[in-house]
Amino acid sequence: MSSLVFMEIEVHQNGAVKIAEVKSDSLIITNAEEALQLMVDLYYQDFDKIIIHERCITADFFDLKNGIAGEILQKVSNYRIQLAIVGDFGKYPGNSIKDFIYESNRGRQVNFLDAVEQALERLSK
Repeated sequence: MSSLVFMEIEVHQNGAVKIAEVKSDSLIITNAEEALQLMVDLYYQDFDKIIIHERCITADFFDLKNGIAGEILQKVSNYRIQLAIVGDFGKYPGNSIKDFIYESNRGRQVNFLDAVEQALERLSK
């Protein structure tokens, strides 16, 4: 039995660049299938740049041993989506996640940022 999750999609437009900011007080992504469904839904609404708040993603995503992050990021790559995850990542212990965030932030596909303003700036390029 699935539960209903309420979310809001705020549209940020910067010239021709259209960015979806996904907002919710609930978990939206608890597994790779939910992430894929969200990406597909937004992709077919002409969004290829997405901001999601860290609080909307299961904490398991940040435990790299279970593979959820890898599964989700593979789907992001397959759909050629640029994803910015916004939040406080200091609460996740371990060098692996810190290294993962550092390496991700060196690229353009997936970034982990402190604020929506940073995400908008990064995704607007």
